Amino acid sequence: MATVSIAILGPGGVGGFLAAALARAGTADVTVVAREPTAALIARDGIAVESVRLGDFVARPAAVPQLAATVDVLLVATKAAGLDAALARVDAEPALVVPLLNGLDHVARLRERFGPRAVAGTIRIEADRPQPGRVVQTSRFLFVDVASDDPGPRPRIDALAAALDGAGVPVRIGSSEAQVLWSKLVRLNSLACVTSAYDAPLGKIRDDPERRPVLEACVRETAAVACAAGAAIDPERTLAELGEAHATLGSSMRRDIAAGRPPELDAIAGAVLRAGGRLGVACPTVAELARQIAVRAGVPAPAAA
Repeated sequence: MATVSIAILGPGGVGGFLAAALARAGTADVTVVAREPTAALIARDGIAVESVRLGDFVARPAAVPQLAATVDVLLVATKAAGLDAALARVDAEPALVVPLLNGLDHVARLRERFGPRAVAGTIRIEADRPQPGRVVQTSRFLFVDVASDDPGPRPRIDALAAALDGAGVPVRIGSSEAQVLWSKLVRLNSLACVTSAYDAPLGKIRDDPERRPVLEACVRETAAVACAAGAAIDPERTLAELGEAHATLGSSMRRDIAAGRPPELDAIAGAVLRAGGRLGVACPTVAELARQIAVRAGVPAPAAA
């Protein structure tokens, strides 16, 4: 079978890690799509990875500032706020588009551009890009979920899964798009909201008798929205996962605030609040945590629809 061609839009912590893993394994023809200075740096020096799961290595995927060639798969790994600007770098029409962004709203935006070729995808990983061309993965926790409610894209999803699995990135093909998106968002929203509002790692919140109930309420409210949206999410299972996570676990939102970068508050908590508003599910804990985060970060607080 021919090697699958994969373009990765946005070589940050997620995109850079996947591009490097695929390029090292040789399971796909990989092209990174990035801003001109970053594309030039990667083309010259490659991507240096420090990973507790895959080890330390340097990979050299192709890198371009504009995607003109047709590819089998476009993995979209930008931040939500940068999606439109990043899409301007894509002139080609990929056969399959898999977003790995946080939140929900990006799926509709990608369907406007690519139609049913855009499916649902998420990644669970602790990775950061301290500087262009360098990625640090700090835990062994790693997998990608993909799903499409339309059976048409399934063969290309299978080809992507085989390429990622061969590169050491486990893939699960979900039962529905709602299940894939909300399975991550319930956990992510709760973790991001509490660690960012309290500016503390998960362990300090989990072990605090005053703050733990807030974490639990956040999980249950988000899970209630997820179930109303058609996903089957057990909040007790999410709480068990968070209970077993290492005490120093943080969130990219907390890291962004600490670094003076705009947090993905609207993409994460905002998506939950808007969905809750549409579906008639109240989320007072999520709303209050989002308000606290907005004050800390100096950004507008998201509101229910």
